[in-house]
Amino acid sequence: MPSAIFGSIEAGAMYALMALGVYLSFRVLDFPDLTVDGSFVTGGAVAAVLIVGGTNPFLATILAFVAGFLAGSVTGLLHTKGKINPLLSGIIMMIALYSINLRIMGKSNIPLLSEETVITKLTDFWQGLGLDNALAFIGFVPKTWAILILMLILALFVKVMIDWFLKTDIGLAIRATGNNETMIRSFSANTDTLKILGLGLSNGLVALSGGLVAQYNGFSDVGMGIGMIVIGLASVIIGEAIFGAKTIFRATLAVIGGAILYRIIVTLALRVEFLETGDMKLITALIVVFALVLPKILEKQKERQRKKKRMLQAGME
Repeated sequence: MPSAIFGSIEAGAMYALMALGVYLSFRVLDFPDLTVDGSFVTGGAVAAVLIVGGTNPFLATILAFVAGFLAGSVTGLLHTKGKINPLLSGIIMMIALYSINLRIMGKSNIPLLSEETVITKLTDFWQGLGLDNALAFIGFVPKTWAILILMLILALFVKVMIDWFLKTDIGLAIRATGNNETMIRSFSANTDTLKILGLGLSNGLVALSGGLVAQYNGFSDVGMGIGMIVIGLASVIIGEAIFGAKTIFRATLAVIGGAILYRIIVTLALRVEFLETGDMKLITALIVVFALVLPKILEKQKERQRKKKRMLQAGME
């Protein structure tokens, strides 16, 4: 059990980057972007092809981000310049990316187990420092602490950069576009450019996550992005429900926590005897429903308590 939970936290830290991208599109821009299912695979495909071709894995991972940024920008162009419905724009790009990803990879699956990746390089660097032995006092001894700690550091770094960006003039304009597009246009802001930029950054983070996950799993597969948008939304909703989202700092931190919690919940659920690996999508759907419904039930309960309290106070008077 401890090793399974440890692995879920490792994976959660990498998927947190994808969840932060989903947060940018759905919460900040208020744009229902379904490109995520395709751009996640694009990141993995670009990283895998470049690594197999001999490119430095760190450069390959950065280029995966660039590929995702371009995919998100095209979605933005379809919506802003093509005047296509936001939901339909994402669906069109998601479908197009399936064929594009196959073109990039040349086949449906690219193995990376025999290649030098970001994961292997980080692990070798960490073990060279001898930090695993230094953490032996904790009691639980995994194969290595490298991936967990370094991926958490990366997720927190990206979180800090997003917090900073959203407080800049451009970031504030993107937030205003998602909140009230008509108002921000009245200040002569180019909302089309802001949407394209926001969607580009969102899908860039999703592709970055896809590139890291492909290297972590040891392969890139054309079907690895199926249902990724639901997983991202589940992470955002769970994080906001448990940790709150009153400020940008708290919201982005909640998204990271939500991504890790989601992975832990799925891991624990799959250990139930009557559930199988094929039930993972059903588990995800149930988690999302629960995370959406529970806050509303709790809010209604609090409202009833407030009404009851007011009635008691009125009776005493």
